[in-house]
Amino acid sequence: MRRLGWLIPTIYIIFLLLPIYWLLNMSFKTTNEILGTFSLWPIEFTLANYKKIFTDPTWYNGYINSLTYVVINTVISVTAALPAAYAFSRYRFLGDKHLFFWLLTNRMAPPAVFALPFFQLYSAMELFDTHIAVALAHCLFNIPLAVWILEGFMSGVPKELDETAYIDGYSFPRFFVKIFIPSITAGIGVTAFFCFMFSWVELLLAKTLTSVVAKPIAATMTRTASTSGYELGLLAAAGALTIIPGAIVIWFVRNYIAKGFALGRV
Repeated sequence: MRRLGWLIPTIYIIFLLLPIYWLLNMSFKTTNEILGTFSLWPIEFTLANYKKIFTDPTWYNGYINSLTYVVINTVISVTAALPAAYAFSRYRFLGDKHLFFWLLTNRMAPPAVFALPFFQLYSAMELFDTHIAVALAHCLFNIPLAVWILEGFMSGVPKELDETAYIDGYSFPRFFVKIFIPSITAGIGVTAFFCFMFSWVELLLAKTLTSVVAKPIAATMTRTASTSGYELGLLAAAGALTIIPGAIVIWFVRNYIAKGFALGRV
């Protein structure tokens, strides 16, 4: 039985990788081949789907737009969550637990609840169809998540560290930037990862608050229907490319994620 211990993990990994392989397989096929035959690899290998994405501004601008507002949102969310999480971690004040719970309830609410209010608000402020509009809308969900994760990491740092720094003559801003933040880099890495991924995969608000200039790739993918049906090969190629940013982020924060799952509340 011990010799067969590798069998179950292997089957599980194959089960996880199968949809990704099939997506890549379809991305190198034409729509007619996808609908007409069932094959484990492309019979007529083609790069036409990827060529259209990299040459058509409608497609590659979708990736640029998505990356733009996702990066803006990640920076804003982590920056705003750091002092808030520190306050929840180090101080006790009237209604702190209720406020902390209220932050989490924002994360629990479905995006559809806020789609219409955001649409009307940003239209009135002339922010509709801009990257900052989507980035700020996603802050409603990502900042509470970031505060929750970072508070867990900060609570794991002894308060004696703060007191020692004050005794050594550190001002609070200098202590926070020079000493405290480096001690929770694992938590910041995990927080940035989750903020990036939640903003990257969110579709409803991103599609509602944009039309042309800042339209994300997910919205572009939903508009590939024609009189002959959906362009399945093109959709598969676009889907395969959307995996790359997430994989890159995981690569850069992989060490922090391992530490984060061990030390934080995630």
